Amino acid sequence: MGKSPDLNDPKTLNEKIVWLKLNDRTPLHTKCADKFAVREYINEKVGDKYLVPLYYHTVNPKDIVPNNLPSPPYIIKTNHDSGGGVFVYDTEQIDWNQVQKSLKKRLSHNYYWESKEWQYKNIKPRIIVEKLLQNKEGKIPFDYKLHCFNGKVITIQVDMNRGTDHHFRNWYDVNWKREPFKWAAVKDGKKTEPSDYDIKRPSTLEEMIRLSELLAAPFCYVRVDWYDVDGQLYFGELTFHHDGGNSPIEPSEWDLKLGEKLNLIKH
Repeated sequence: MGKSPDLNDPKTLNEKIVWLKLNDRTPLHTKCADKFAVREYINEKVGDKYLVPLYYHTVNPKDIVPNNLPSPPYIIKTNHDSGGGVFVYDTEQIDWNQVQKSLKKRLSHNYYWESKEWQYKNIKPRIIVEKLLQNKEGKIPFDYKLHCFNGKVITIQVDMNRGTDHHFRNWYDVNWKREPFKWAAVKDGKKTEPSDYDIKRPSTLEEMIRLSELLAAPFCYVRVDWYDVDGQLYFGELTFHHDGGNSPIEPSEWDLKLGEKLNLIKH
């Protein structure tokens, strides 16, 4: 952003996220950042009905062959980093040797050294294979990301059409009113901009908020991700430092306004 964050007296939301990276560290953070271990936390807090079906898991990339896996569609990913899943719709169209090589490389990489987000440092790397969520039209469902401050949902991010050239990111408040700011990710030099149209308020909104606040209760700040598949909610992940505290909020005064809503707590 062209300036150093004030970590002695952080005021903006991005500054506070960076402060939390340095000061808010518990074993529960590590468990919940682990896409395999977090399943236990979700089951304990809200029940396993919200978990994406797990088909297979292993620490050995050579185990990732069609004979060990169910019929597609499914997604192959690792539990200790961000992004990079392999979508499998047809096993005949997959270069399994290349998939194994890629997974081997990912398993050897500690995401902490890239992001400096402590919770990733001590995760034991593992490969997981989950059901690929699709709605009745065969499309990947919208990704609802509820940002929780001190256990309460404050703002809701909706990522639409991910993995396409028409990826949009809209922001709403808890009453599904469009927010007056944007908090855009930058990938390959392009910002993920809001759409020029609104999307329908999801029928599961109240349930998403209730569940998110149950999951967020132990944490100062956390983003709780959900997929709505034709009215059935599935948990996505917990993220403790959205975009690493490195993405500008525009207009910039909203970085400060949102920051005022977050009370920092050092564990």
